[in-house]
Parts: sequence; C-alpha cells; structure tokens
Amino acid sequence: MSRNKTTGLKRRLMKAKNSNRRVPAWAIMRTERKLMFNTKQRNWRRRKLKI
Repeated sequence: MSRNKTTGLKRRLMKAKNSNRRVPAWAIMRTERKLMFNTKQRNWRRRKLKI
C-alpha cells in the first residue's frame, strides 16, 4: 500500500482497526454468555478488507 493515503482511506482503516476487537467481559456477563464473540472480528492474515 502506498505511503500517502487519502483521508477517506485512513478513516476507513481506522474504523476497521477499532471494530476489530473482542466483546468486552462485562457485556458477556450482562447477557449471560449469549453474546460470546464478535462475528465481524477478522485476522489480518486470513481475511482482507474490501476498501
């Protein structure tokens, strides 16, 4: 990827980075383990972004 990125691309990359987290422990406890994992979480080696 190029060194000089546009602002729109940077924002989309930041959104993907921030959303790539596990579900917090308090949320798992609050939902009585019904909400266990983030279905949209991705690994940088396995799945690429469509940006």
